[in-house]
Amino acid sequence: MELDRKRGLLIGARQMPSPNFDERPAGVEPDLLVIHNISLPPGQFGGSDIDALFCNCLDPAAHPYFSEISTLRVSSHLLVRRDGEVVQYVPLHKRAWHAGVSCYRGREGCNDFSIGIELEGTDDTPYDPRQYTVLVDLAALLVSTWPGLKGNIVGHSDIAPGRKTDPGPAFDWSILKHLSAVR
Repeated sequence: MELDRKRGLLIGARQMPSPNFDERPAGVEPDLLVIHNISLPPGQFGGSDIDALFCNCLDPAAHPYFSEISTLRVSSHLLVRRDGEVVQYVPLHKRAWHAGVSCYRGREGCNDFSIGIELEGTDDTPYDPRQYTVLVDLAALLVSTWPGLKGNIVGHSDIAPGRKTDPGPAFDWSILKHLSAVR
């Protein structure tokens, strides 16, 4: 995978533009990578419901849970599906709406300075090995583009403790670190 830095797009990712983004503050470059998880309906994988949520097209009648979340205006920069497919919703140089109320090392509003990557999964379901491989490749590409990201890879739970739990105990940080060391 490679990056068209000028447009903030990953070459090779499936593009699914979300309207849920805006400009980063002037002069702010990403220096935090936030790992999330998502499954829609909860605990189910595959389908187009994640795309629909991030593109404001989620049918509230399609599942009882959807009536609670269909009016949310959220997004992420990227999604890594169970099979390793990468979907991009927001250009990487723009501010995606993924972190919500958040704080990292005393800096509030993490959306301003972060890139959000969703993994299709749940807190308690082991992630697919293909997701770790793709995530390591993405992290390496992003760190080579924005060196400030190096050493600043966290879970959503780290920047919104008590409010968020993802990527959860099923996420094996040691695999991510091991794969990163060999690349």
